[in-house]
Amino acid sequence: MYNFNNEQIERYSRHIILKEVGGMGQTKLLESKVLLIGAGGLGSPAGLYLAAAGVGTLGIIDHDVVDLSNLQRQILHGMDDIGRPKTESAKETIRGMNPDVNVVEHRDRLSSKNALDIIGQYDVVVDGCDNFPTRYLINDSCVMLGKPNVHGSIFQFEGQVTIFYPGKGPCYRCLYPLPPPPGMAPSCQEAGVFGALPGIVGTAQAIETIKVLLDIGEPLIGHLLLFSALGMDFKKMKLRADSQCPVCGENPTIHELIDYEEFCQVHW
Repeated sequence: MYNFNNEQIERYSRHIILKEVGGMGQTKLLESKVLLIGAGGLGSPAGLYLAAAGVGTLGIIDHDVVDLSNLQRQILHGMDDIGRPKTESAKETIRGMNPDVNVVEHRDRLSSKNALDIIGQYDVVVDGCDNFPTRYLINDSCVMLGKPNVHGSIFQFEGQVTIFYPGKGPCYRCLYPLPPPPGMAPSCQEAGVFGALPGIVGTAQAIETIKVLLDIGEPLIGHLLLFSALGMDFKKMKLRADSQCPVCGENPTIHELIDYEEFCQVHW
């Protein structure tokens, strides 16, 4: 059992009195390592709530800097952070909230060259990226490493959340074997996004991450949670693994990371 000091007993008291968490569960959280991929719309609420919950190590990978247009939804950052690296701004905000949390900055773009090395250091991945090449890269890396991937995505007024857990449920390629043709799925920059929407989706990702870390409840493994902000509707769909999936199927054909920009026909 973690040797809690008086401040920690008070800070985490509402967790400790929950029988599903307790002192042992809070110890697990403090000893856990979670990687946030993206410190933007989804990474902001997910990172804040994981930090508040006492996840001991939060890695954050993001190569971007804070822009004024980010502040409509990316609540890790403020006006004084414009122009700063997002990982630096996020680290400062999180450390100001909970000094128990060790924030590890990965000020880089996730790529085929570094993905296995970076993801391999963590227990759970929280996918808050906004492009298809990175989603497929995260998926394949997590399958190869056996790491749970708490996936979230948003578009205009709609969002979705699921957990791709190798060996326990389908992966991202089971759901989306091929990326959409270029131009068929515009980015938030091109299509817009409702400012509070990432708060719902990113918070759901934080909840699912904590459930996985503590092995409690019914995580969204094999289920896709769909949310519509305009109708305030939640729907849950069952997902099935594809036995012919090239990365997690019975006879996988993908055994190493590939050129995902070429696969998705995307050019940075």
